Amino acid sequence: MAAQRKTVTLLEVNPTIRNMKLPAKGVLVSRAAEITQELQQGVPKPFKEVISVHYGDGHAMGMKPITFIRQVMAACFYPELLDSEQLPDDVKSRAKILLQKCDGGSIGSYCDSSGLLHVRHSVSRYIERRDRGVPCDPGDIYITGGAQRALQLVLKMLVHSEGHSKTGVLVPVPSYTRFNNAVQEQGGVILPYHLSEEQGWELEIEELQRALRTARGQQCSPRVLYVINPGNPTGQVQSRKSIEEVIRFAAEEKLFLMADEVYQDNVFGDDCEFLSYKKVLFEMGPEYFHSVELTSFNSISKGFAGE
Repeated sequence: MAAQRKTVTLLEVNPTIRNMKLPAKGVLVSRAAEITQELQQGVPKPFKEVISVHYGDGHAMGMKPITFIRQVMAACFYPELLDSEQLPDDVKSRAKILLQKCDGGSIGSYCDSSGLLHVRHSVSRYIERRDRGVPCDPGDIYITGGAQRALQLVLKMLVHSEGHSKTGVLVPVPSYTRFNNAVQEQGGVILPYHLSEEQGWELEIEELQRALRTARGQQCSPRVLYVINPGNPTGQVQSRKSIEEVIRFAAEEKLFLMADEVYQDNVFGDDCEFLSYKKVLFEMGPEYFHSVELTSFNSISKGFAGE
């Protein structure tokens, strides 16, 4: 019997996925995994281990989980623990509140696609404290399984992949490589702007202007400006002046701002202070607050939790 042709070959795969290129970082990660496996098999090397520093994965690097968080999670997953003496009262109290806010008293029940309302209220209160009183509406909070998923959802909404309206996304160099992959997945055009290494990896408006001029000759429509603050992988922290300049630039060029702020709790340098784009935008007044469109991203996989 003649071999049957496969139903799906590379020719049937979505061309935007088929044409994606593996970044150099991906090649290095694959090679590191191969070397680690060789070490485990006893292949002699001039070293004993491979230390992975390509992801901000605190727990993988030995960071210990916070007991309170894990205990609350355990009680929510296995409510019988609430009747035991194994957990402290503050853990039981928090777990009971969370379970009461879930339909059927179970975290296995459905909730809004944007996340449990009670949790979104908690997040909005945290943001108001962080931004020292700047109001935050729980209706503007959208909870996903990791910031990467949120980035993908926003790009899916914004990016057009056909014709002259093909969406251009301004992306810093160096950058978070998975964001670049997500732009490619949606069929968008990556428009690189280079951070200034000589100035401590600062974002310079002149470079954004250059990147935008170049983009307009590429038969695409620049619509999105992606910024990372604090920087990944560069670690720079933008000043209020720098953030204000970026916001003015976005307003003038009618660009949608995506502010990746997942490392906001990892600021340790002298004379450095994290300021959110949301806070600065609000404090610039109605002229900008009511015209500039912004979505910002945070994650409990960074900072003190590392989950």
